[in-house]
Amino acid sequence: MEQWPHIIDISNYILSVVLDMEPKSMMEIVAVIDPVDGGLGSSEKGNATPAAKPRKKSMTSLYLKFFETAPDGKSRSCKFCKQSYSIATATGNLGRHLNHRHPGYDTVSSSSPQPITTVSKRGPSQVKNSSTVDFDHLNWLLLRWLIGSSIPPSILEDTWLSNSFKFVNSIVKLWSVERFQTVIVEIFRSMREDVKASLEHVNSKISITLDFWTSYEQIFYMSVTGHWIDENWSLHKVLLDVSHIPYPCVSSDIYHTLVKVLKMYNIENRILSCTHDNSSNAIHACHTLQEDLDAQKSVAFCFIPCAARTLNLIIEDGLQTAKPVISKIREFVLEMNTSVEISSDFNHTTSAYQEGSWKFPVDASTRWSGNYTMLDIVRRASKSMDAVIRKREESLGSRNMLLSTKEIVAINNLHQYLEPFHKTTNNMCTSKVPTVGLVLFFMDHIVETIASCRDSRHSPDWLKNAAEDMAKKARSYNSQVHNVYTYMAAILDPRIKGELIPENLNLESYLEEARNHFLRSYSTIHFPTLANGYNPQDNEDGGSVSFAEEIARKRRRVNMTASTDELSQYLCEPPSSFTTDVLDWWKGNSSRYPRLSVMARDFLAVQPTSVSPDELFCRKGDEIDKQKYCLPHASTQPVLSIRAWIENGFKLRYRTSEVDFEKLMVSGTSTATSSAFDSGTTASDSKAKQG
Repeated sequence: MEQWPHIIDISNYILSVVLDMEPKSMMEIVAVIDPVDGGLGSSEKGNATPAAKPRKKSMTSLYLKFFETAPDGKSRSCKFCKQSYSIATATGNLGRHLNHRHPGYDTVSSSSPQPITTVSKRGPSQVKNSSTVDFDHLNWLLLRWLIGSSIPPSILEDTWLSNSFKFVNSIVKLWSVERFQTVIVEIFRSMREDVKASLEHVNSKISITLDFWTSYEQIFYMSVTGHWIDENWSLHKVLLDVSHIPYPCVSSDIYHTLVKVLKMYNIENRILSCTHDNSSNAIHACHTLQEDLDAQKSVAFCFIPCAARTLNLIIEDGLQTAKPVISKIREFVLEMNTSVEISSDFNHTTSAYQEGSWKFPVDASTRWSGNYTMLDIVRRASKSMDAVIRKREESLGSRNMLLSTKEIVAINNLHQYLEPFHKTTNNMCTSKVPTVGLVLFFMDHIVETIASCRDSRHSPDWLKNAAEDMAKKARSYNSQVHNVYTYMAAILDPRIKGELIPENLNLESYLEEARNHFLRSYSTIHFPTLANGYNPQDNEDGGSVSFAEEIARKRRRVNMTASTDELSQYLCEPPSSFTTDVLDWWKGNSSRYPRLSVMARDFLAVQPTSVSPDELFCRKGDEIDKQKYCLPHASTQPVLSIRAWIENGFKLRYRTSEVDFEKLMVSGTSTATSSAFDSGTTASDSKAKQG
């Protein structure tokens, strides 16, 4: 729900809309909207006259038609709320039930579902009745809730959900599931056109990332996401498609589906790289795509494995031996999370033992963040954990939560070994722009940490064995990720350059290839005015430089040959600090390196991970996975796509109109529906939109 901060507000507004509806308004004549239309308020209004007053009927005929008799003939239930009464219940009591629980019941037909309606009154102003417009408010807000929470429209078929609305107000009428699905698909198609249009204006290379999953229906999906940096040095990310990979879901199926997506957006000749999920089928599909692009000789292309997935697998190897102990710790943490008394005891005990302060609920997820928290509890608060379990021996002691001295020692060793991994993943998750250069720098440190543990005579044998398995995965990753493209992406990070690149990647041959690529692809770019190398007024961070820095830069230039290109000039200067914002640095120095900055825009968009690192390492990923896995096939593509596009800054659009949910939430009047759209309000425009 973090990505949709207004979901709670929407839920509250939905309730207020329902409460504000007045049953008596349904006594008026209504004009039926086309069921395929989104219920946005048609401007084609006919003259309506007040409904004739219903003929007074007998008590029996008036009340009993709103109740259904059970097959056994012993009871009857209310058609609105399913409340059951004995067959012998007096009709007067049934009438009191209808009057108290369902006011206005006599004006609503309960025999069959009715289309969504909007009221038209006689008069030049053609003012709509507010309560019926609120029906559309309610349904559009429900639609946003469905999309924002990645919930299929079929949830609205739930009887108790429907009864909950009717309990608040008996005249509430929701769209049918089919209508919700139709509107969602229409929104998906409209917004996809907006995404296509936005990509037409991208004048840099686009890098893509692939993610794969299998739904609860055992349907295999692939998401394709595009990444690029614009002229203002802002990094953009947009979902291109959620595609169903047909059976048998092999590499050729992935390849053909991927090509179809690229051609749909007309970017097949503008992609620079593809970051995959490390699966063999994805690797083979990317290899086939590379062969096709190489054959065209029109674009350079590379594919690389996901660093986050590799690191996650490496960490899993390290945790493998300790998994049974971690499970015992997690069981204790879950008890603390659900019991105020136990968590209070734990906090008091940690304060007494000076074992730190803890906030509840504690992260107990099975992802790396949760697993490390389990290790951290034993490392920092083992005495308190032991004391609380012993104090509550009746409820906790019998569940084998107590840790032995040997287990505590093992956990402490593992915690010490994996602490650099935790710092690395934290940096990857919180980095504003986790560039290839930065991630390779971190991964190189991970390799060194593994080697140090494996070669240390102080490491226990079980930890050395784990380190050996971890090293194998690290070597496999390095063999796939080290190439001239990742070399270029790394050195164009001003914090890394050539000094902090992993040794196995920092090859003289790669530097020569990088220089040739720059001269071949970027040196001929025409600029109206070029900065003549060094500009004494500009600092790397965009400010003025000191006199000493001016002298130093001039001396560096003297040491260069007259034919030195921008790449050589850039590399001869020392790296920036790690606090430097990479994109801001290039924005401030693009005048010094006008052609190299174009190359940097392309290569800094190459993604080191196929998904956001926090989706793999943190409990946030649990919610995202649940939403993806639990959607039915009919909803997966449109719901996930619309949600992602709105998160990426695109406006939700239905056909030719933009839906402004802020206005829908602020206004509860009938004018909110018509003003919720940026485009026309005339009768002719509305008629065209409905068509």
